[in-house]
Amino acid sequence: MIRRRLLACTAILLLPRPTAGPLAYVSNERDRSISVIDVGAARLVATIPVPGRPRGIRVTGGGRTVLVALSDVQRNRTGSEDAIAVIDAAKRRVVARYAAGSDPEQFDVTPDGRLLVAANEDAGTASVIALPGGKALATLVVGIEPEGVAVSPDGRRAYVTAETSNTVSVIDLAAREVVNNLLVDVRPRAVAVSPDGRLVYVTAEIGGTLTTFDARTGEQVAAVAFGDGDAKPVGVAVSPDGREVYVATGRGNSVAVVDASGRKLLANIPVGRRPWGIAVTPDGRRLLSANGVSNDVSIIEAATRKVVGTVKAGAGPWGIAVAP
Repeated sequence: MIRRRLLACTAILLLPRPTAGPLAYVSNERDRSISVIDVGAARLVATIPVPGRPRGIRVTGGGRTVLVALSDVQRNRTGSEDAIAVIDAAKRRVVARYAAGSDPEQFDVTPDGRLLVAANEDAGTASVIALPGGKALATLVVGIEPEGVAVSPDGRRAYVTAETSNTVSVIDLAAREVVNNLLVDVRPRAVAVSPDGRLVYVTAEIGGTLTTFDARTGEQVAAVAFGDGDAKPVGVAVSPDGREVYVATGRGNSVAVVDASGRKLLANIPVGRRPWGIAVTPDGRRLLSANGVSNDVSIIEAATRKVVGTVKAGAGPWGIAVAP
């Protein structure tokens, strides 16, 4: 009887703890894994191995699917590991791989979930892919060393940054063609679009700026310079209400908060070492930075601009995405 009670207790202890939610997914570039983090509880709940070097990451299908850009060390041609991996969020394992051109780095998905646009860094192209299924629809020439990708909220346009040509290519997704190229500051990395689709935000790592463009005209509206010489802006995200823009400052070891209307720096929040990827929870209450050198994720309370949790991830956290 005593043994049966002990076994019953052991079984209860082995049951997974309920999550406080939401869940964040972090791509760990150096150890080829995805960390699953319970944001509310500030704890690691799972680690998912992936067959390649993971960087860009998105959550789709209402949180049921995680898409991850994988690449390998082969330059200027599609290698065996270059793909978009499809992860079943419930099973926490890779269930499919979609061809996505050579060296896919970052990507975005249209709001209806039907198209994926990936930046092919070493090829200087952007791949347009049908979802589900992964059928290649177009390969478009963009700038040199493309990296950041963002799709407009209406799904009509995609924006692709290019680090070496210092440009942002604007893609008409219906026509599947590049319709404009915007000149930006030195080494643009990431791009984000405001929730109303009117503004486009681009970080420049070497230029040390966040530039705002009018999405309709392509004209530059403003540029915010980060005075800290160590700040190297990389990841960018916009609050759900569009009032604030959040920037991971890389070597600056902070998350910068920018007033979207006043176009001025409001705060610099110290986080882990070398924050690259950044994300906002759907309710706007938490910010998360993937810190590539300290190998952790900082969880920030947006209202107080304070770090309220730090969670160890894998080696080289790069990208981060939050489930709805």
